[in-house]
Amino acid sequence: MLLKGKNVVITGCLKGIGRSTLELFAQNGANIWACCQYESPDFTHDIKELAAVNNVWITPLYFDLLDPEQIKKAAHSIRETKQPVDVLVNIAGMTHDALFHMITMDQMKKVFEVNVFSQMLLTQYITKNMLRHKSGSVIFISSISAIDGNPGQLSYTASKAAIIGATKTLSSELAGYGIRVNAVAPGVIKTDMTANLPAEVMERLMAKSDLKHMGLPNEVAEVILFLASDMASYITGQIIRIDGGIG
Repeated sequence: MLLKGKNVVITGCLKGIGRSTLELFAQNGANIWACCQYESPDFTHDIKELAAVNNVWITPLYFDLLDPEQIKKAAHSIRETKQPVDVLVNIAGMTHDALFHMITMDQMKKVFEVNVFSQMLLTQYITKNMLRHKSGSVIFISSISAIDGNPGQLSYTASKAAIIGATKTLSSELAGYGIRVNAVAPGVIKTDMTANLPAEVMERLMAKSDLKHMGLPNEVAEVILFLASDMASYITGQIIRIDGGIG
């Protein structure tokens, strides 16, 4: 068990990469604050079962990343437990796909609010906990589109590029406190976010892929698990592509 006894905060746990990461971390012995946008009876049932099977605790926290006060309240709930936070995984995100001249500034601001500003705010709160204990691992989700660009995804691409810059800077700022900061950059992963990609876009991306197929959420979760664990104790400031060889 790579995370036995570790306490972890994960956002975006309802589905996709977040859900796979939640499940994999629990299977590896992590106690988890599972952060979601809204409450779901099925999710509540599933995490109770997951916690019991793996002999860990999973505490759900529900808040809207567009509301700084809700983020603050969730962070306060974590702080009140007086438990050390060993890992923070910022997975929750959104996209608004449109060609450059078709996107409004309000739409772009919303994407940045969710993908960048809310994550920076939550990371500020959680890393204050890590600073007190002089250890921790923070993992962000960027995207290969932030590195390569992708037509029709300006706001998403720019927001994920901001995450790369934040990862590089925070890794330098926090290394002296024993806190590692890394990011993963997934390619085309089978999630709700990619389900609506036009067929021609999917064909173009798969034509560039060495493996010629989409990735799965658990394949991203495996890399996140590695970065969160002590196996990655000498890795910080890195952006790791998980893209099936799209070049």
